[in-house]
Amino acid sequence: MTTTTVHVPLGERAYDVRIGQGLLANAGAEIAPLLARPRVAVLTDETVAGVHLETLRQGLEAQGIAMTALALPPGEATKGWPEFTRAVEWLLAEKVERRDIVIALGGGVIGDLAGFAAAVLRRGVRFVQIPTSLLAQVDSSVGGKTGINSKHGKNLIGAFHQPALVLADIGVLDSLPPRDFLAGYGEVVKYGLLGDAEFFEWLEENGPGLAAGDHALRTRAVRRSVEMKAEIVVRDETEQGDRALLNLGHTFCHALEAATGYSDRLLHGEGVAIGCALAFELSSRLGLCSQEEPSRVRAHLRAMGMKTDLADIPGDLPDADGLLTLMAQDKKVIDGRLRFILARGIGEAFVADNVDPGTVRQVLADALAARGLIDRSQ
Repeated sequence: MTTTTVHVPLGERAYDVRIGQGLLANAGAEIAPLLARPRVAVLTDETVAGVHLETLRQGLEAQGIAMTALALPPGEATKGWPEFTRAVEWLLAEKVERRDIVIALGGGVIGDLAGFAAAVLRRGVRFVQIPTSLLAQVDSSVGGKTGINSKHGKNLIGAFHQPALVLADIGVLDSLPPRDFLAGYGEVVKYGLLGDAEFFEWLEENGPGLAAGDHALRTRAVRRSVEMKAEIVVRDETEQGDRALLNLGHTFCHALEAATGYSDRLLHGEGVAIGCALAFELSSRLGLCSQEEPSRVRAHLRAMGMKTDLADIPGDLPDADGLLTLMAQDKKVIDGRLRFILARGIGEAFVADNVDPGTVRQVLADALAARGLIDRSQ
């Protein structure tokens, strides 16, 4: 078993992100040093449980660690009050104590919900992230953002609560459907676009092999993504400044997710990919970068077989004004002004909060017109 470690140096909240193959089967040895007593409570979803829960159980049993588990329904709809309440009440019924460990076994939905449950349970218990999707491995499992959705918008209820350990088993990605893997790849591309042009170039060359299942390429992509996220989180743990860079594409993405009802019409990583393309288009319209930059972003996403434009989203969408209204509910709104992550080029993102809404509206109107849904003159 070959593993590599990225350390997240946050003082007394510091932790390691372990990346490699076989980590799920070896979870007992990885987690045992954290435990005050040999038992853990696992939150997962029904789909992940059917594929990976037994491997985790055996890995824990090898070190004499008992496991109890609750499997929630899969999907974004789980990230709300009803299933969150169910999870917290279950953890209390299982008599999880403050010195115990909660394990989040799953993708971003489970990681966010379980982390938030751990944050509020008995005013805070430790938790371990075992992300089973590419998106969770490179993004949501690292950095301590936890939370659930509201009818008012995505991730509006939550807390910063850093994990005690992250185990990113590259092997579990083999069980992902291609669509889910590519959705996670949207977040990988984001890291190159926001701060590492060389990484983006590497992805242009190696993306197809990565998607085809090459474990060495996948390990390298996950490691670089985690390194970049860790560097930004250490600089700005609670998103007062630099950490907002990680939201490249997300202001568009969250509006599109709300517009599609947080359904499988649009997966989060697909929204991020479309959002990144729109953010570069907006940057070009504002004269920040050349038109070649958004064209290059779209070309790579298309070469990977990913959703790239609003035209790739099935079903109806609101008009440009409707999408702008959804954007106004985003967490990144400050004093009523939308904050965007814009770019002066690939690898050169920055935070802007004085963007002309008219230009944003025109970018959206043009994207919708290309989709054939509304007239360009509206």
